Amino acid sequence: MSLPMAKLDSRPWRILIVEDEPVLVFALEDALVEAGFEIAGVAARLEKAMPIIESGVCDAAILDANLAGVSAGPAASALTSRGLPFFVLSGYSPDQLPEALSGALRIQKPCRPERAIQALRSILPTQ
Repeated sequence: MSLPMAKLDSRPWRILIVEDEPVLVFALEDALVEAGFEIAGVAARLEKAMPIIESGVCDAAILDANLAGVSAGPAASALTSRGLPFFVLSGYSPDQLPEALSGALRIQKPCRPERAIQALRSILPTQ
């Protein structure tokens, strides 16, 4: 598998995974690390995702639209306000997504981790 595009400072892209399905989280973590990314954090709840986003330790994120019944819309808004790319990995249809998520690239669950890697590469800026 090819490595992600290098950043100017040559460190790996740091990815935040905001997802409440443990099996999917494990698969994404393994695939991201194998593809040359760094895991900036994993959050199964909005309360855990927001401080990670606000800390500035991530370069991009993968967001589940619904975290145990709570919308990930505030996380999407926080990422957008910081200019950080993200995509939505969700079982929801486009018309079910909150407005903060509606303009983002959406990948339908279930999906193979390789598809998530492709989506991530498509949203990251190129040098």
